[in-house]
Amino acid sequence: MRPPVDKSSDDSLSPRPGLQWRRALAMLLACAVLALLLSFDALYALLQQGLDAARPVIQAYPLWGGVLFVLLSAASALLAFFSSALLVPVAIYSWGRTITIVLLWLGWLLGGACAYGMGRAFGRPLLRNLASARLSDFYLQRLPSHVDLPVALLIQLALPSELPGYLFGLLRVRFRIYLAALALVELPFAVGTVLLGENVIRRQGGWLLVLAALGIGSSLLALYVLHRRLGRGAQGM
Repeated sequence: MRPPVDKSSDDSLSPRPGLQWRRALAMLLACAVLALLLSFDALYALLQQGLDAARPVIQAYPLWGGVLFVLLSAASALLAFFSSALLVPVAIYSWGRTITIVLLWLGWLLGGACAYGMGRAFGRPLLRNLASARLSDFYLQRLPSHVDLPVALLIQLALPSELPGYLFGLLRVRFRIYLAALALVELPFAVGTVLLGENVIRRQGGWLLVLAALGIGSSLLALYVLHRRLGRGAQGM
């Protein structure tokens, strides 16, 4: 049974939009700093040395290397402070683009499924530890009783990747709806993340910024559409 929530339409619960913009700008700034660092020959040489050192280790243990990469990717879908993007250049350098995309996508699906199960098992206290009370209360009170695939897609695209699984588990959203949204959203993001990793390896800072801007822009657009939709739903209650 879905936990009872107050369907109040009080706008004071709405998350501050400036927070999302600051987060987006911080991510773009991080990518810009990375692109700048890649322009220094000494730092790029260190990156190449690290990739060259990691490649024979992974090639010596291809199965366990793949399992470890999937598990670390799953961890990045569970924990806000951990990102599998740091491992992607090593994976690309060792396995190539296609295998890295598949492993990264599978890891994110596994992590999302675990987050969903933890949300169902531990409920609201767990979500409150992961997100601010303002953010969690807004979605808990505004989401419809039966989340359909379009709304699930918007949530998966708009929110930080570690939150939707816990949220959907807490709200008892049908697992097949959540898994479909997770798979559809994370596949292009896996492709984009691998392309970003390739741009790092190839020292293409301009394309790195373009891809980062596209990903961040799509998330901000989804957030805008989601809040418009939830706002209309609240007015009709």
